[in-house]
Order: sequence, then C-alpha cells, then structure tokens
Amino acid sequence: MPVMLMVLAAAYGAAAGVFLPRPAHRMAVEPEEEWCAVCPRGHAITGVARGWLGRGHCPRCGAYGPGAWPMATATALACAALAAATGPRPELVAWLAMTPVAVLLVAVDWRVRRLPDALTLPLAVMAAVLLGLGGWFTDEGGAWRRALLGGLVLGACYLLLYVVNPRGIGLGDVKLAVGLGIALGWYGWRTLVHGGAAGVLLGALYGAGLLIVRRGARGAAMPLGPFMILGAFGVLLVGAAAAPA
Repeated sequence: MPVMLMVLAAAYGAAAGVFLPRPAHRMAVEPEEEWCAVCPRGHAITGVARGWLGRGHCPRCGAYGPGAWPMATATALACAALAAATGPRPELVAWLAMTPVAVLLVAVDWRVRRLPDALTLPLAVMAAVLLGLGGWFTDEGGAWRRALLGGLVLGACYLLLYVVNPRGIGLGDVKLAVGLGIALGWYGWRTLVHGGAAGVLLGALYGAGLLIVRRGARGAAMPLGPFMILGAFGVLLVGAAAAPA
C-alpha cells in the first residue's frame, strides 16, 4: 500500500507540475504590473481560463522560463515524499493539494522576489478547509484547532519580523507563514516551532553564503519564501512520519 500510494502521489505531482510553468511565468511580474500576457518572445498567451491553464511551454517558440519537466519532477518528488511519510491518513489530501501551489510560489518568488496574494491566501484557506475536513472525518478536531492557532502564531511571528525589519521580510512572507503554520500546527507545537525556525535558518545561511562568495551586497533583497517552504516541508515530513497511524 505505501509503495502504491507513493506511485499515485508521484503521478499526480508530475501531472500537476507540467502545468506550472505557464502561471509561474505569468505571475513573475512586479506588484504594480498586470499578469504577463505574452511569452518571453512576445507571443500571446491564450488557452483555458484566460490563459492560465495549458501546456507548460509556448506552442510557438517553446519558451516560458521555468522548464516543465524540472517543475514536474520537483512536484512529483515532493508528493511522493509526503505520501511516504504520511501514509493513508486523511491529511495527505491537504498536503498533496498544497504542494503544486507551494512549488509555484517557490518559482515565482525566486524569479521576482514576490509572493502573490493569489497564491498565499488560497494556500492558507486550502490548508484550513482540507485539514478541517480531515479532522472531522477522523474525529481530530483538536488537531485542527491547534493547526488554525498555529497559523495565527507563525503569521504573527513573521509580522513582528516585518515590523522590525521591513527590508528583510515582506508582507507576502507573512501571509505565506499563515498557511505554513496551519500545516505545521497539525502535528503539534514542536513541529510548528521547528518548521518556522528552519525556514529562517535556511534563509540566513543562504544570505551568509552569498556574502561569503561576494555575490550579494549587504542589505540586498533575497527571496525568503523558498526557504520558508523548504524548511516547513522537511519538518512536516518528520512530523508526518512520527505521527501515530
């Protein structure tokens, strides 16, 4: 059963990841700009849902930016790892639904240093609703309430960091922290603390590495979202593996 579950999760992740390059390209704009409506070579983006859904590359020139297969591979591996750690528990549905959105956030933030509300807010709502349904089916309402509180706590911590250092933390990071906090809080306060701290630590290590190799100026903007997601992902795997069946 675990192997079959991993295979199914990987297949789902690969199928979802193939469609991510198009929205990743469209969302890779400055906050005041409209979503990009043309490919990097100027061809109009058209298709289902006003051009959001469709092939992961421009049909005319093959360009969008992020490669379809790297994104599909990353999403598939993440989904398979979550399935292996979680097993056939109801919260796996939430993790698999959130994974493509998280991968898309990583791609956008890495390219333009931005976490769009169109992704961070649905991620938090998705986590709350799906974990709420999972708690209802498994009679784990306490875990769901803790998850919601965890989202508020982690979001408040990042909001405090934003107030103290608005050049290092963006409001997009604060909103992302809410969704990640809900997910981490499902497995307990220790998982929440470790997952939140892991993201900050990874971001700090990356920033220090840039300074050491002289590729980044002190105080220069860097994407924190990918490290928040990576840290939360790693700790979530540990929490899922340690949770009672």
